Amino acid sequence: MSAPISNVRPKPDKVLTDIADYVTGYRVTSPEAYETARYCLMDTLGCGLEALEYPACTKLLGPIVPGTVVPNGAKVPGTPFQLDPVQAAFNIGAMIRWLDFNDTWLAAEWGHPSDNLGGILATADWLSRSSGSRLVVKDVLTAMIKAHEIQGVLALENSFNRVGLDHVVLVKVASTAVVSQLLGLEYDEVVNAVSQAWVDGQSLRTYRHAPNTGSRKSWAAGDATSRAVRLALISRTGEMGYPSVLSAKTWGFYDVSFRGSEFKFQRPFGSYVMEHVLFKISFPAEFHSQTAVEAAMQLHPAVKNRIEDIKHIRIRTHEAAIRIIDKKGPLNNPADRDHCIQYMVAVPLIFGRLTAADYEDAVASDPRIDLLREKIDCVEDPQFTRDYHDPEKRSIANALTVEFKDGSKLKEVVCEYPIGHKRRRAEGMPILVEKFKTNLARRFPPKRQKAILELCMNPDKLAATPVDEFVDLFVI
Repeated sequence: MSAPISNVRPKPDKVLTDIADYVTGYRVTSPEAYETARYCLMDTLGCGLEALEYPACTKLLGPIVPGTVVPNGAKVPGTPFQLDPVQAAFNIGAMIRWLDFNDTWLAAEWGHPSDNLGGILATADWLSRSSGSRLVVKDVLTAMIKAHEIQGVLALENSFNRVGLDHVVLVKVASTAVVSQLLGLEYDEVVNAVSQAWVDGQSLRTYRHAPNTGSRKSWAAGDATSRAVRLALISRTGEMGYPSVLSAKTWGFYDVSFRGSEFKFQRPFGSYVMEHVLFKISFPAEFHSQTAVEAAMQLHPAVKNRIEDIKHIRIRTHEAAIRIIDKKGPLNNPADRDHCIQYMVAVPLIFGRLTAADYEDAVASDPRIDLLREKIDCVEDPQFTRDYHDPEKRSIANALTVEFKDGSKLKEVVCEYPIGHKRRRAEGMPILVEKFKTNLARRFPPKRQKAILELCMNPDKLAATPVDEFVDLFVI
């Protein structure tokens, strides 16, 4: 006979308590983290504003019941919507992620930590409008740093994609933790909330891979961060949690969804991830291709008049790029194209640019793109793969070699670190500010653009600004 199952309720899994300890007790003291978070806030909101130019995104925005306005609710930047915090988080999160242009974190798992801003900003704005104590932008920046850290540290050694799960599970977990803290949950309630995020249903990566690549990958993070707000609010009512949600035999996350393995941790929670986060500054492209696009831009002057003479292009790359974005055959929609390294190299070689509009049908119908794609092959460089995982480097290297039909070749162009990498901060941040200016001009008149930019470029004044006043600057 088998032994009866013990019904003694265990202590919470250490991962749950480590996260709760961090969000409730850790004090962020890194000036570099706050400085990077300020740029991240600007860039993330700018990406959302650019997405509002695309009907495929805007059709998903607004209240669930058309015409609904929530008094003292959270406002959605770049729109007239004022919504409950759960729906506002979805709106903001979907805008942020739509064009694949916000920040990135690459390790055993990939992801975009600024996706968490959907839940953070919606909750902070709602609380500022509806409660007696108004949060300030520094509270948002602190929550961003901590959400980045939770998502990024979990991603360092734990590959969710290898078990078929999408990285937005980490958005849900990180957002739940920091939103719980913003809501003022007690320590045990934070533990309960985080357990709810793990016990929840998790997204499959189906929508990110051929032959099913589709636009859900553009709103999946909005869904995750909004779900986090919902779970935090449920936990605020005193709803119970599930202490061994990860480790429970048979029924826990490890056994059900992680092939029986426990999570591994490379480092404790601090401010490492925000300090080292990768910005997409120049190109709205899946991050493993950023250096390939930079290399293609360098090659454009030499090949733009010889596209038909090209015989073959070799992309020397790292394993993760081959696994995610090395794609042959038909591309069915913009979401398919911005996850195809051949497409993202062909466009800049031909046109000398890569913008969000270049993934749309009007550009993709140019027959030269598919003809060139068929001539592009990826090969793994084991050293590139090692450097990708090296915590001292975290390179995202690509190298392009163009061979012509007459047998001649161009010198290989190698790019190890994209302009959004920490090693290129001094070069990148002025360009990031220009990107932000461009995105402000898409939605606001010059006087409003000037007011927003001046505030964002004044760190002390920005940090002390009430969240609702800050968000009001972005309201249409």
